Amino acid sequence: MADFSGFSHGMGIGGWLTNYKRFNVLPDEWKTRLSPGDFEHFATYITRRDIDYIASLGMDHIRLGFDQVVLEAGPGEYRGEIWEHIDRFCDWCRAAGVNIVLNLHKAVGNYCDIPSAVTLMESPELQERFIAVWVAFEKRYSGRPEIVFELLNEVNETRESDIENWNRLAARTIRAIRELNPSRRIVIGGTCANSCDRLRFLPEFDDNVIYTWHFYFPYEFTHQQGVLQSAPLCYNRRMPYPGDIEIYRDFRRFVYRDENPYPDDGRMDSNVLRRAMAPAFEYQAAHPGRTVWCGEFGTIRHCPLEWRENYMRDVISLLLEHRTPYCVWNYLSTPNDGNRFSLVDDDRREILSPRLAAVIRGEITA
Repeated sequence: MADFSGFSHGMGIGGWLTNYKRFNVLPDEWKTRLSPGDFEHFATYITRRDIDYIASLGMDHIRLGFDQVVLEAGPGEYRGEIWEHIDRFCDWCRAAGVNIVLNLHKAVGNYCDIPSAVTLMESPELQERFIAVWVAFEKRYSGRPEIVFELLNEVNETRESDIENWNRLAARTIRAIRELNPSRRIVIGGTCANSCDRLRFLPEFDDNVIYTWHFYFPYEFTHQQGVLQSAPLCYNRRMPYPGDIEIYRDFRRFVYRDENPYPDDGRMDSNVLRRAMAPAFEYQAAHPGRTVWCGEFGTIRHCPLEWRENYMRDVISLLLEHRTPYCVWNYLSTPNDGNRFSLVDDDRREILSPRLAAVIRGEITA
């Protein structure tokens, strides 16, 4: 089992080197182009103060998402200024006493929010570039054992063939890193956007691999009235948590034409969440020698704060019950991000409430 001490409760950083702008509205030829404004954003958006503040909230690790097109100027060619931003981030974390997960949030051929004409799972060329990125990271951070590598944020393919394709690519990438560093801790998730029910398809790798999953159930709550997702945008209604299950049933009937949604539930509450998380907890019980980490969960920013707090409390309570380390999403999203999950306000960059701070530390469980 991988030693994952010092990674019990963390916070993700998006909006800096990933999600700096949403690509959905851009023509295809513009989606991977970086503008002068993008580089200004990379140079200024996150500072040492932000890292110190996250540490002051009691977080023991920070998960930094970055995009391949931000780091990579071309195949095997990397931008020095982006390396320097990541170097400074790692140094700030070390000074603040927090550990690090470096997460390739969007790889070329695997973007969690836009389809790719050529997919990472099917392109040998893109797979070689993917492996080369992580080899470059190992060479650069070989003397930094507090840094964990998370190979890919969310494998967005859902076909059965993609399971084997991803498992093979993950194994090849691990082998390439192991040739340089046998003890680097590496995080691997399954297909279908790290769904907890896909953990069971992951093979056993070595003892320094951590297995991860993400949780955004129920989607109609966590993404309510979101403008980037068609279903919540279509329904356009606030969804309380905990709350009346009939609102959730109506969402499913209206959007998906489900005939019998949530058939066994009388209320949307922690009991429904427990059942949704069951595949992850069953996986943990079946594989006691593997370290399992819930690497991402959260709620959209415009959801009423009390409902956000209630949901995060119940998710974290269930994780703590099963001794599952976790990382919340997300410290701060850019104001123009249509999918904001920020936990701090834009101006002061302070947590939205003392109760929310206590919840994400795992101090409020009822």
